[in-house]
Amino acid sequence: MNIEASSSFQPLTLTVALGERSYPIHIGPGLITDGEQLASYLAGRQVMVVTNDTVAEYYLAALTEALPEGLEVRTLVLPDGEEYKGFDVLTRIWDALLEAGFNRRATLVALGGGVVGDMVGFAAACYQRGIAFIQVPTTLLSQVDSSVGGKTGVNHPLGKNMIGAFWQPKAVLIDTSSLKTLPARELSAGLAEVIKYGLIHDVSFLEWLEAEMDGLRALDAELLAKAIERSCSIKAEIVAQDETEQGVRALLNLGHTFGHAIEAHMGYGAWLHGEAVGAGMAMAADLSHRLGWIDAAALERTRRIIIAAGLPVEAPVEMSVDDFLSRMRLDKKNIDDCLRLVLLRRLGEACVHDETPLEVLKACIAEFPRC
Repeated sequence: MNIEASSSFQPLTLTVALGERSYPIHIGPGLITDGEQLASYLAGRQVMVVTNDTVAEYYLAALTEALPEGLEVRTLVLPDGEEYKGFDVLTRIWDALLEAGFNRRATLVALGGGVVGDMVGFAAACYQRGIAFIQVPTTLLSQVDSSVGGKTGVNHPLGKNMIGAFWQPKAVLIDTSSLKTLPARELSAGLAEVIKYGLIHDVSFLEWLEAEMDGLRALDAELLAKAIERSCSIKAEIVAQDETEQGVRALLNLGHTFGHAIEAHMGYGAWLHGEAVGAGMAMAADLSHRLGWIDAAALERTRRIIIAAGLPVEAPVEMSVDDFLSRMRLDKKNIDDCLRLVLLRRLGEACVHDETPLEVLKACIAEFPRC
């Protein structure tokens, strides 16, 4: 893959090809205030914009004021944080829809990061057995991962995203200028998912990321746009092949089985999702090395790029081997009590493996660095 940052990034559109449920991913600056484009994807006159109290301060008024006249627009502001991604907060979306008298032609708009997008999508999937929704992601992590592909859901105390549905949006509007207000820690969390695409699918993209990581972390708009474009392109290609994760889509979970265990055990919000995935990818690479699939140089290269993104490559000191295994056994990929892990055959190629000897997995967890 040849990626070069041009002097001026031009807005572009990708497509998630799912037959009658296909939808566009628009990428470019200023999309939050492009009310005509957003309105073109509404199912009817009724629209409810759901966001959180952090994003609302920056973008809620700008989005709603840009919408054309003649719409019935309502807003709902939820608390910000992974710890609020549960049924008690989710219910507030349904309450607001019912109180407003919204019907089956209503449209929900998810304005925010992955937590908002996942909950709004799940609410849309369930309300009156399914209404339209639009993703307007404002964090790098949600722009390159959670807003695309139709995975929706909420967390349970025993496991992350264990309750949800596949429900595709009508469109994804990625406003690259929203990253200007993203805190550095959240940016690094998003870079975890970007790195993942290089590790599992495109080693030339990984090489580009290695070369441009400083610029990405410095919020270079051209570089970020290119990273978003390539990440979404890879995800759209994989989702088109396997919408409901019966096969190849599971590869998108590199590092997630370890990472979700960290998030659930430490308490949602203690570690950002991308931070847990960063550590999880380092653990998956370590296990791949122990199985003889990648050499020491590839393992070290994986660790270096995760560190360069500002992410941890250590596990929490509070977690024992049994803590990890008990959480990992609740992973959604597991079938018939068989622990299925996404591992690296080589850099740029991943696989789903369900025959890892338990003693090798235990040694990997026990000997992995702690922080």
